[in-house]
Amino acid sequence: MGIINFLHKSKKTSKDQAYPNTPYQSIGGASTVHLLANRFYDIMEQDPMAKDLLAIHPLPLDRIRRVFTLYLSMWLGGPDDYEKQFGHPRLRARHLPFTVTPALKRQWMYCMRKAMMQTVHDIQLAEQLLSALDQLAEHMINSEER
Repeated sequence: MGIINFLHKSKKTSKDQAYPNTPYQSIGGASTVHLLANRFYDIMEQDPMAKDLLAIHPLPLDRIRRVFTLYLSMWLGGPDDYEKQFGHPRLRARHLPFTVTPALKRQWMYCMRKAMMQTVHDIQLAEQLLSALDQLAEHMINSEER
């Protein structure tokens, strides 16, 4: 996960913590990641701008909220419980059964930007994370606009 190496440089901590010098620790650890993942799905469910994105997700969103929290924790340099439970993320392969268009990617990033800005207080780090997530989301696109 090259992005983690890049982001490690963004904020150093001098404390001896479970995941030192990681974005996971820098944003506040498990509680903030949990809040970020859940806020993302709250926005998706409530904001009309994300209606097409919500439509491709299985309801209720309880399971996907838990899985996304695990994935974000790992992606940010925290616990690797996602990989222990589900194996390597293989995100593109996992998204291939779904039609992911540039419009859906924009809706995903819209929800993530709002959630990130509401939960991560270090704006510079939030912007770095959003930039990395934008690249990741771009890679998920597998279809042109309909």
